[in-house]
Amino acid sequence: MFSAELRAVAADVWEAQHAHPFVTGIGDGTLSADRFSHWVRQDHLFLVDYARMLALGAARAPDLATMRSFAGLTQAILGEEMELHRALAAELGITPAELAAEGAAPATAAYTDFLLRTAALGDFAELVAALLPCMWGYAEVGERLAARGRPGHPHYDAWIDTYAAPGFAELARWCRALVDDLAEDAGPGLRARMQQAFLTCSRHELAFWDVGWNLQRREP
Repeated sequence: MFSAELRAVAADVWEAQHAHPFVTGIGDGTLSADRFSHWVRQDHLFLVDYARMLALGAARAPDLATMRSFAGLTQAILGEEMELHRALAAELGITPAELAAEGAAPATAAYTDFLLRTAALGDFAELVAALLPCMWGYAEVGERLAARGRPGHPHYDAWIDTYAAPGFAELARWCRALVDDLAEDAGPGLRARMQQAFLTCSRHELAFWDVGWNLQRREP
């Protein structure tokens, strides 16, 4: 399957994510609160543009079923997921005003800019390939961390439970299947662009862990 080929091409980047100190710190409960709080702030910004990308996916979807899927995901991000995000932020002492005032770190901005540019200007198949590393990557991280056991930290246990949940794994499988279906009808040139989009976003995912770990902030 084409998605398996993509995962193999990006294997080194994905394994670097699993070994990243931010990820392992969640897994063993040692990640500092300031780093996690900073990640939550930046992830809130990411989700706003992620929802925009999904909305563009709905607009560009080739059939009604796919359009409905993307529209449903957009609503889920803007509704339930962002509400959960705001609730987590409140537990960490981050106010709604602080979330609204947060500026995107360079790596955050680079990632969301690439996603939105691909969604607006690339082929629909490139859009879906760019989407896959986030969905599949978090499902894989959640699954691996859950297999090792929860660290006994209220926030990190909940974080692992979120991404190890069966529903999130099913979402990753849906996105993989969509990539595989689109690749079947794509020529060599489009498949190459899909691979490049997947690899680029895999690298952005790795860089986003650095945002939290290094407390990367918006440049003045």
